[in-house]
Amino acid sequence: MNTIQSTFTYKVYESTDELSSEDKQLMESAIDQLKNAYAPYSNFHVGASVRLTDGDTFVGCNQENASYPLCICGERVALYNAGSNKPNVPIEALAITIKNMKARIEKPVSPCGACRQVISEFEFRHKHKIKILLKSDGPEVYEIDSVQDILPLGFNGTFL
Repeated sequence: MNTIQSTFTYKVYESTDELSSEDKQLMESAIDQLKNAYAPYSNFHVGASVRLTDGDTFVGCNQENASYPLCICGERVALYNAGSNKPNVPIEALAITIKNMKARIEKPVSPCGACRQVISEFEFRHKHKIKILLKSDGPEVYEIDSVQDILPLGFNGTFL
């Protein structure tokens, strides 16, 4: 038997002011999407914004449904928005922010497993890493180089 350890490194910025102007603008776009979230059941709002390698941006926010399995996360709305409008242009960065209307959340929250898989598919499809920026109510912003860092041993088309 072998034991293999998987670790990753990520950057922690003390505030959005430490981000590059491009990344700060992307995060502000995601924050702006919080107001458009439809989350009457969970009161957990997610705003997302993606920047393509050509500089265009696409946004999304979570959309809930009384039939919970029909809900969709903000990350996937933004990714699919980009994919349906510019299917051949790789995604450079994805900014995600959250706001729980019931409680303050200080530390950034990472994407759910379904969103990680969708981000992975976009990386695999375009053979291009996607930088992920995460923020919540607190001032810190996390930067992750690639979804592969938070989805080790992921599934992709090479298995089919």
